[in-house]
Amino acid sequence: MKNTIVFLFAILTSAGVASTSAQAPPDAPVEIRIPFAPIPAKSNGRTILAYELHLTNLIARELTLDRIDVFKQDIRLTPIVSYQNANLLNLIVQPGNPSTTNDKRKIAGGMRANGYMWLTFDKQEVIPRTLRHRFVLMVESADGKTEEHDLEVSGPVVPQGQPIAIASPLKGGPWYAVNGPSNQSVHRRALLAVDGEAHISQRFATDWTKFGDDGKAWHSEPKSNTNWYGYGSEVLAVADAVVSAVKDGIPENVPLSPTRAVPITLETVGGNHVIISLGNGHYAFYAHLQPGSIRVKPGEHVRRGQVLGLLGNSGNSDAPHLHFHISNGNSPMGSEGVPFLFDSFEVLGSAEMEKVLTQGWTAPAGLKPDKRVRDMPVENHVVRFE
Repeated sequence: MKNTIVFLFAILTSAGVASTSAQAPPDAPVEIRIPFAPIPAKSNGRTILAYELHLTNLIARELTLDRIDVFKQDIRLTPIVSYQNANLLNLIVQPGNPSTTNDKRKIAGGMRANGYMWLTFDKQEVIPRTLRHRFVLMVESADGKTEEHDLEVSGPVVPQGQPIAIASPLKGGPWYAVNGPSNQSVHRRALLAVDGEAHISQRFATDWTKFGDDGKAWHSEPKSNTNWYGYGSEVLAVADAVVSAVKDGIPENVPLSPTRAVPITLETVGGNHVIISLGNGHYAFYAHLQPGSIRVKPGEHVRRGQVLGLLGNSGNSDAPHLHFHISNGNSPMGSEGVPFLFDSFEVLGSAEMEKVLTQGWTAPAGLKPDKRVRDMPVENHVVRFE
């Protein structure tokens, strides 16, 4: 059964029939869906709930999403968080609309806006079992007046329990968490349609890039793959598992080139890659490996720490790195990304991509490595694995 939570507030105007919720006014003009319930993630003592709101305008008139309030179970209480104006704009993407659209809160008739939610709770806070939402929508009526619609929606139900805990897919470091978990990461917002359904398999993905002793990602000339410090690093099984898919034979790209060695399709986007089944519906995806370096085959049982292949620069990749994520399906793009915890690692600091490319990274003076146990690195962390 698909894990889909649907809240329908639709007007079937052509038939003159209204399909409504008891909580919604009979003319509420949107359909609201939460396609995948948030699984609690853990990072630095905080819990993260990451999920998406899909809002579709079902009338011909443009509507404006003015505010989203999020509550713990009881909507009569103070909201956990409220989004409005610039804060709301930062959450919204309209799939298929040009990125130059000035105000993505304005949803034309028949169009959809996606709200990317990223709620954080401190260690002492109780994680709600159910969330509730209030949406404030503004619609211009036929006589030019502005109508306000307030919709109150129950859900989603938050699953209980802890994310899966795994070993690290790499050794040593420093490793830089490029595009790591955050609400603004390109992985977080990589909504892709596979077999007629949209998924975010990369919801908690990271592109692991290695720094050398000089704090840079490469030495000498960056146009050579072999000059990147991470190139050729052993990529490791994060748990005892079964190999469920392997792709090999894709040539590598020239680092920092705007072109790719092969056309990018669903078959080639991950380059040479390995997927291993961890059990209980969890699949680990390792992408962009060196051609000819993969040491396992489908159906093979692997042990935690076993070498699967070597880090490379194949597929949709700008430079040598390991793309790693865990999802709930054997399809690297046609599944839903789920959070996970590394058994242990050290946070050495953080880095900014612009400075990394021009100046390299320097560990903060006097900052001691922060040992983390069963935790999740986030975007821009610089870490060392055991």
